[in-house]
Amino acid sequence: MKELALLTGASTGIGYEMAGELAARKHDLILVARNAEKLESLKAELTATYGIRVQVFACDLSETAAAVRLYEAVKAAGLRVTMLINNAGKGLYGKFVDIPLPAELEMISLNISALITLTKLFGHDMKEAGYGRIMHVASLLSFLPFPYYSVYSATKAFVLAFSETIAAELEAHGVTVTTLCPGPVNTAFNTPAMLHTNAYRVNKPIEPRIVAKAGINHLLTGRGVKVVGLNNWLLAKLSGITPARLMLRIKTKLASPYQKN
Repeated sequence: MKELALLTGASTGIGYEMAGELAARKHDLILVARNAEKLESLKAELTATYGIRVQVFACDLSETAAAVRLYEAVKAAGLRVTMLINNAGKGLYGKFVDIPLPAELEMISLNISALITLTKLFGHDMKEAGYGRIMHVASLLSFLPFPYYSVYSATKAFVLAFSETIAAELEAHGVTVTTLCPGPVNTAFNTPAMLHTNAYRVNKPIEPRIVAKAGINHLLTGRGVKVVGLNNWLLAKLSGITPARLMLRIKTKLASPYQKN
């Protein structure tokens, strides 16, 4: 059976590199992002280099009902998705009471609502077919909710919990659900304020191609949760062995702006 992977957030960063990884392995693709021009450019690059079929759908998944419209457009095109990668997401850094509410609600819509919608709709089709693979991109902060990333951390903790539960539900139906948890990655996701925190100083961002390769390997052959990088794996385990009050002080220090001596 010819695999067809739908990848959200495909135009930049980890998603862009994942598209290349999948194309190099000769998987046909459905690429989704907001920027139509970038999608068409990536489509031309991948089809010319790897000779695969690529479909593109430009949409903003943070908009209400955009995920449903995407699903309907894919079905109307007669495309059968066998792999779904929910990679699209955004983050916000700052004091909770100071971040504008509309920005946080938009992030919740993208990081949670769109992910649930696409997983439900395509997951149902995969269950009916008796085969499929779904991977959600969560975060190191799924395990370590940081101050100043309050709502973002909560959305990624949700993604991890959601992934683990539906993995148990769908396994018997031939559908594998996995989760990818990167730490800091060298992409446009990072704002100047993020880059000047203690966390970024002690745990340097890694290149997106490294995360993408680990992610696609995990999608195709893995089970459960994949934390990328030894440092990040150790940090993910830290909260389980550190007293809660001490852990909160450590996280607050890491999330705070770096002060030069």
